[in-house]
Amino acid sequence: MFDSLTDSFRNAIGKIRFHDDEKALKKATAELKKSLLKADVYHKIVKDLITSVENETKKNGIGKDNFLRALHGELTSVLTVKGNQGFVFAPKPPTVVLMIGLQGSGKTTTTGKLAYFLKEQKKKKVLIAAADLQRLAAVEQLRQICSQIGVELVADENATPVEITKRALEKAEKELYDVVLIDSAGRLAIDDELMEELATVKKAADPDELFYVADAMTGQDAIRTAETFKEKIGITGVVLSKFDGDSKGGVALGLSQQVGVPLRFIGAGEKMPDLEQFIPERIVSRLMGAGDIEGLAEKTAAVIDEKEAKRIGQKIKKGEFNFNDFLEQMEQMKKLGSMKSLLGMIPGMSGLTKQLGDLDFDNSDEIKKIKALISSMTKKERENPDLLNNSRKHRIATGAGLDQVQVNRILKQFKNAAKMAKKFSGKKGMKQMQDMMAQMQGGGGFPGMMR
Repeated sequence: MFDSLTDSFRNAIGKIRFHDDEKALKKATAELKKSLLKADVYHKIVKDLITSVENETKKNGIGKDNFLRALHGELTSVLTVKGNQGFVFAPKPPTVVLMIGLQGSGKTTTTGKLAYFLKEQKKKKVLIAAADLQRLAAVEQLRQICSQIGVELVADENATPVEITKRALEKAEKELYDVVLIDSAGRLAIDDELMEELATVKKAADPDELFYVADAMTGQDAIRTAETFKEKIGITGVVLSKFDGDSKGGVALGLSQQVGVPLRFIGAGEKMPDLEQFIPERIVSRLMGAGDIEGLAEKTAAVIDEKEAKRIGQKIKKGEFNFNDFLEQMEQMKKLGSMKSLLGMIPGMSGLTKQLGDLDFDNSDEIKKIKALISSMTKKERENPDLLNNSRKHRIATGAGLDQVQVNRILKQFKNAAKMAKKFSGKKGMKQMQDMMAQMQGGGGFPGMMR
């Protein structure tokens, strides 16, 4: 997610050695400045950051370690703005959040993603209010999203936004909901009518939080629009949508400082699980290539059942991992969202995201073939892959719409993956895994990767 910026920092750090002179420091900061401006970071923030990093490094002695410490400290300072981080619940439920933003910013989808995050990771009972009656498809879009993620919706195309808001709040109080998310109207541009409507909805909702959804693809325009919304309506946090589509990524670095409001979440992909909390210390860790183990642990703990993980672990150790287990694990992995984003959370793995791309568990051609193959198996064949002789493979190939060469290749990959998993589950497994990762980072590629 931060590939471009992380590469920029890596290049700058490469200009300076463990003990060096002022000339090397100038080269490093010049490289850093050029990269940050190219990434669309606001020029004043770049200037201040470079000056602070230079001064701090000189004060402690020019060298790689001190340069890294100074850069880490200044990045954390730039990203930290007074206010809440992540999602903060009101002392007394329900926590009411008014979602605001322009049309096309991804506000409705982001509302669904936030509901999914609260339901799956925070285990909260969430209600969504469809108060955007300006865009004809908004209510229907929310109906589909709520059906997909299992969250209840209050909607009525014949009511006013204020009436919808009041109904949702009454329902939340009566049925003990933890959070109410109100999807408000947006327009293609800021106008008086929009601001008046938002003001009336805000008054009716009396929200604990006002989240402005900004489209990362619009760069500095997103920041200017956020400033206007803050002045006219008020903002307690910003959610940066479509960040996965912004190849530069610099808007995330300057937004909080420029608007004076914390960046609370980032949209890291197209699917419902692809929303990440923006917590400065964790983001800086990822920018510096050190990953975000805490964020990864939170995300996986919410999705992966500990008892189930132990059961699968025991089966892998015994060499009993089968196709039913594989499908179950695939369904679990889908809930984690973008694989590219997850790799960025693992220390030292951010460099692999370009090599591996982003594995899509719904739309990947390879995954579709594997699912078709497994669907064509009998119950006994799924449970015991060793039963698959040539006649069975021929029958499965016909049922899956594949040729036998493809079936043999997939079965061989499954067998090799099961062997590798068993190998890594042993006492020396972690050391072997680390050695393999080092080889991959060095450009050796991913052993056994599907092609």
